[in-house]
Amino acid sequence: MPTSKTPAQNRLDLLSLREPEMAQLVRTLGWPAYRAGQILRWLYERRARTMADMTDLSHDNRTQLSAMAGIGRSERCTVLTAHDGTRKLLLTLDDGLSIETVLIPDDDRLTLCVSTQVGCMLDCGFCLTGTMGLKRNLKPNEIVDQVLTAQDHLGQDERLTNLVFMGMGEPLSNLDALTTAIECLTNKSWGLGWSPRRITVSTAGLASRIKDVAALGVNLAVSLNATTEEQRRTLMPAVSKIASLKSLLAACRRYPLPPMRRLTFEYVLLAGVNDQPADAQRLGRLVHGVRCKINLIPFNEFPGSRFRRPVDTDVLRFQTALRHAGLDVFIRKSRGREVLGACGQLGTLPPDPAAVTLTPVEFRG
Repeated sequence: MPTSKTPAQNRLDLLSLREPEMAQLVRTLGWPAYRAGQILRWLYERRARTMADMTDLSHDNRTQLSAMAGIGRSERCTVLTAHDGTRKLLLTLDDGLSIETVLIPDDDRLTLCVSTQVGCMLDCGFCLTGTMGLKRNLKPNEIVDQVLTAQDHLGQDERLTNLVFMGMGEPLSNLDALTTAIECLTNKSWGLGWSPRRITVSTAGLASRIKDVAALGVNLAVSLNATTEEQRRTLMPAVSKIASLKSLLAACRRYPLPPMRRLTFEYVLLAGVNDQPADAQRLGRLVHGVRCKINLIPFNEFPGSRFRRPVDTDVLRFQTALRHAGLDVFIRKSRGREVLGACGQLGTLPPDPAAVTLTPVEFRG
């Protein structure tokens, strides 16, 4: 018997359902319980975009499901490819807003940088996303869809090795959606089966929520960028009102690190601002006694910014000073700068069209 279709605005999004909710849907439809696992595996492991893809469901089941539900995958995606192989994916959401996620190749690693908000609630002066303001939080399925869509664009011999929640937005200000997304990504029976050890969540410094990351089992990165309260208020005014540098470091010291794991502190180096020898000395004192490593990120410039990237010799001098203090310090390579895909460059400015390969991709379901 034909089944009338539910209006689009009232249709259920299967990708938004967690396992208990999917089980309830299957019970409501009067289907066997194992159907819930089948559907979830189609969504995550096989990245189905339509009910028609779910070939181990009967034709009647697929017709019934299609009438009441959809799969919340991005239908429009534009890929910008930089000369170094970095690919920035621009995904259009259902409401017309767009987000960006970045595939970053580095030797034997392929990292995906994932967004958690459209824009950002914070106003860090060295980050293009902060100039957008916050449009809205992403839903769990919109976070997961970035990973699924990135996988759709991988070559036959490519596979993702790491996920970093360092894209647009402050992950800890959208903690519930982030938690649900990570549960789906790490689920081994029907999800993507990611090891939490290969996932990193970054925060600009929401000190009161840092403890909640521990329950996710993932790695934690803290974006520090300043060595005095005054410097932090200047560079990161919004987050410094939420948590002082002192309270942030106290939260980091209380963080329950598992054995053999350590915190990552990220430090964006700004020429003539926070890259001086005195800054390096203060940074060493701030993190003393914390089991950690430090990633130095030379500022990635974007139009309209008042900051400049330090010269390589100053970056190396800063690294050397911290290493003399007994710290593990690494200089993060800047990848995808010409497509505005590097750290701090995600936002609304168009990249230089002469420097990229542009590939519009449209998915239809």
